Amino acid sequence: MAAAATPNSFLLQNPLRPSPKPLALRPNPRFSVSCAAVTSAPSTSPAAHAAAPGDRGIFNFAPGPATLPEPVLLKAQADLYNYRGSGMSIMEMSHRGKEFDSVIKKAESDLRLLLSIPDDFAVLFLQGGATTQFAAVPLNLCSSTSDPTDYLVTGSWGDKAFKEAQKFCKPNLIWSGKSEKYTKIPSFDEIPQNPDAKYLHICANETIHGVEFKDYPMPANKNSILIADMSSNFCSKPVDVSKFGVIYAGAQKNVGPSGVTIVIVRRDLIGSAQEITPVMLDYKTHADSASLYNTPPCFAIYMCGLVFEHLLEQGGLVEIEKKNAKKAGILYDTIDGSGGFYVCPVEKSVRSPMNVPFTLQKSELEKKFIEEASKEGMVQLKGHRSVGGMRASIYNAMPLAGVEKLIAFMKDFQARHP
Repeated sequence: MAAAATPNSFLLQNPLRPSPKPLALRPNPRFSVSCAAVTSAPSTSPAAHAAAPGDRGIFNFAPGPATLPEPVLLKAQADLYNYRGSGMSIMEMSHRGKEFDSVIKKAESDLRLLLSIPDDFAVLFLQGGATTQFAAVPLNLCSSTSDPTDYLVTGSWGDKAFKEAQKFCKPNLIWSGKSEKYTKIPSFDEIPQNPDAKYLHICANETIHGVEFKDYPMPANKNSILIADMSSNFCSKPVDVSKFGVIYAGAQKNVGPSGVTIVIVRRDLIGSAQEITPVMLDYKTHADSASLYNTPPCFAIYMCGLVFEHLLEQGGLVEIEKKNAKKAGILYDTIDGSGGFYVCPVEKSVRSPMNVPFTLQKSELEKKFIEEASKEGMVQLKGHRSVGGMRASIYNAMPLAGVEKLIAFMKDFQARHP
């Protein structure tokens, strides 16, 4: 039996004759629509769904990938098709080309300006997420798998970093908040450190549990260094970079889309990686090649650059911190002023301004709270599966109006469920 003809086989057999129209383009004889019906029905074109600036209809409280600044998205929208008259999309460009070279150099320059990064620190744009740095840090900073290190664990991500480090060094768990469900940070004076530790590792802000370091511990060993995973509060406030040996952060919370991890590392710490270190985890590989050893996450780096510009236009991180403090302040005040209807379990002195976890006194209402909030245009409020309850992630790009709408909903919900 002969095979059924296809548009391609038809064309091969009859090269001078046009192929039949694809079936999807043929009119359906069972369907007929009048002009009046067409004009009154909602359009399915992308343009019809484009909301006016400032009105996408949704406030996204996701912990990451998270909401991005509207001006950044609109600028990227224009560059997506034709980047500054180049005839190419920003996503089509060679990472070796002059256009992208200027993109990555400006992104680094603006980040250095934002954080006042000293010249003796390298800035690397890497892949693999912050989780890959759980291995990269000990591989680059420890000379052997027997080198001692200290880990201060205030949440799930710090715990994951500690467990991963066990493969590449001898980590010492100097304190863990697990027994108290990660709701506090102790006084640093109470924590016994290993005087021989190569470094002290912390997670500056725990995304899941909403615990943030307000100041930073000093390693007991004068030759040791402080390492921080800053993924969920990176560029949310000024930081004295010189106090650290390495800062690393996944971009998808505050400074860009998922796909790029930013590492800020003191230059004298580069070049002594363990022999077992894979080439892509060796900081020297990327420092020597200006983050272009292989094809980097070009579009994500471009987006980060736009966000850095946007943060500078707002007055830098001093002003950003003020805005974040206001948003977090009114939300925590609402929780604390609810008479116990809403509860934040985190000790007040270490509450995160980025990730606000809370529960309902009547836990049976939590599912309803999340569903009703979603119908009102407030999405991704469900807490992490390991914690439950709710979590509002209110990163830099979350506008004050979004937090105010959430607060109004919370008060209304409480009034309807006495």
